[in-house]
Amino acid sequence: MFQPPDPFTLHPRKSPLTTPWEPLYADIRADRWVLGLEIREPHTNSRGGLHGGLIAALADNAMGLSCGVVLAALKIPSSGLVTVSLGLDYLGAAGLGQWLEFDTDFIKPGKSLCYADATVRADGKPVARAHATFKVTGGG
Repeated sequence: MFQPPDPFTLHPRKSPLTTPWEPLYADIRADRWVLGLEIREPHTNSRGGLHGGLIAALADNAMGLSCGVVLAALKIPSSGLVTVSLGLDYLGAAGLGQWLEFDTDFIKPGKSLCYADATVRADGKPVARAHATFKVTGGG
């Protein structure tokens, strides 16, 4: 059975979109969430490579969760975040058996919008860069 690297544990937040991609893992830090998975067949496209749609969805998830952590730490009221824009630059390929990490490495929080950037790495090598803008909901 696959064991993720320390300190990753099973991702506690489930959604209907990500259920077919389980198991997903999370490293929940004081300033962000880092998500990870072992690339398996359900994560691939028709050519057997990692699907760009999976990268987009999980980068969005990691950045949104990370914005939530920062907003809470700054005591900025929020009941959630909604993606306003999402952009990705695909930098390389990844394939079966590689460890994939989604690490949010920049967050600019605000009362109405939160901005984030993330790097996606396969076995430590960057395969994508993502950036997103989130609407802060339920604040104030």
